[in-house]
Amino acid sequence: MAVAELSSSLKTELNFSSNTLFHSNRFSADHRRCSFRPFHRSQTPRVTCSINQVEAAPVTAKTEDPKSKSDCYGVFCLTYDLKAEEETTSWKKLINVSVSGAAGMISNHLLFKLASGEVFGPDQPIALKLLGSERSLQALEGVAMELEDSLFPLLREVVISIDPHEVFQDAEWALLIGAKPRGPGMERAALLDINGQIFAEQGKALNAVASPNVKVIVVGNPCNTNALICLKNAPKIPAKNFHALTRLDENRAKCQLALKAGVFYDKVSNMTIWGNHSTTQVPDFLNAKINGLPVKEVIKDHRWLEEEFTEKVQKRGGLLIEKWGRSSAASTAVSIVDAIRSLVTPTPEGDWFSSGVYTTGNPYGIADDIVFSMPCRSKGDGDYELVKDVIFDDYLRKRIAKTEAELLAEKRCVAHLTGEGIAVCDLPGDTMLPGEM
Repeated sequence: MAVAELSSSLKTELNFSSNTLFHSNRFSADHRRCSFRPFHRSQTPRVTCSINQVEAAPVTAKTEDPKSKSDCYGVFCLTYDLKAEEETTSWKKLINVSVSGAAGMISNHLLFKLASGEVFGPDQPIALKLLGSERSLQALEGVAMELEDSLFPLLREVVISIDPHEVFQDAEWALLIGAKPRGPGMERAALLDINGQIFAEQGKALNAVASPNVKVIVVGNPCNTNALICLKNAPKIPAKNFHALTRLDENRAKCQLALKAGVFYDKVSNMTIWGNHSTTQVPDFLNAKINGLPVKEVIKDHRWLEEEFTEKVQKRGGLLIEKWGRSSAASTAVSIVDAIRSLVTPTPEGDWFSSGVYTTGNPYGIADDIVFSMPCRSKGDGDYELVKDVIFDDYLRKRIAKTEAELLAEKRCVAHLTGEGIAVCDLPGDTMLPGEM
């Protein structure tokens, strides 16, 4: 453990009581900053302090470049020999999972599911790399402290940083949750631009330092177009590896069908959300099944299916806020878990799941080069294939065409962020889902 105090005369005191140090950034009114890097007791630590970007002279001992390695947190700095442990256990190779918006409410539910083994399995050690902002850094330290105190045996490393290049280093999964919420009076075009800049930067960082086959799940809204922006800024990563989260919409649709049919929701299968995560989304009751039978054979009220069903799915988040006074953070975290599991677990025979994925080469006639929620299957290797055995009628095709047109309009609105020229915003209307403003 190291404690540093920087007085106005730049006096620095160091007290050492263990073999390692962890680093923490602090920003005060006069822009002072101290950085500590992990070192062994046999080495002399490097201490760098600066005021107004003027760096103090380094200690004479030679150490690694501070930017060459991101820093661990607290107990996770302690040295352990995972290879030796693997000789006596069945643990798999450590995986790196990066999470943006890690101090937010969704992450507050998600991180503990990841660390517990609930997502990747009880024999999968994990490193969590958490991205925050300068404003949320202290809260992020609190998150890391809670992860420490939870004593998860599978959680072998925690990194906290405000630099995406540190957090995305060697990432095998990147869960991009952090985004600016839509404020009162904000146009959807403005939200696309503000959040699009965030995801353009994160796409570049992933492209530079992440694992070449990293899987990326974009949660921050508008998630479809944010995923498109991210993948366009990460040309080294296969476009197929990017997903926009529409799993909560799928889960809500299954719930509503189960309620209407009077069955438990595990009886509902083959549920697809087509298109955008907005009010143009299309919950597909034509291909969905209840107890293995087509929904329209079980639910005879076809008017309810065509007129009320989609509205109930869309308004669920807003109704939850009205009842509880907070957004659906917990169920969103659960849907992220579901989305990951669907990619790392073989899809049950005959079933499928929904995910917003890159459309180029799709078998449905949907326009190329957008991110569109479609039915997918997986062999459990992190990859997926699009389902071909789906049926369409005029009603479904008309609804899909509407959400497709919206996503094409959003794509034109962020052309300046995807490298495709000057942005032209001609969005068809306000389609933000209730409860997400």
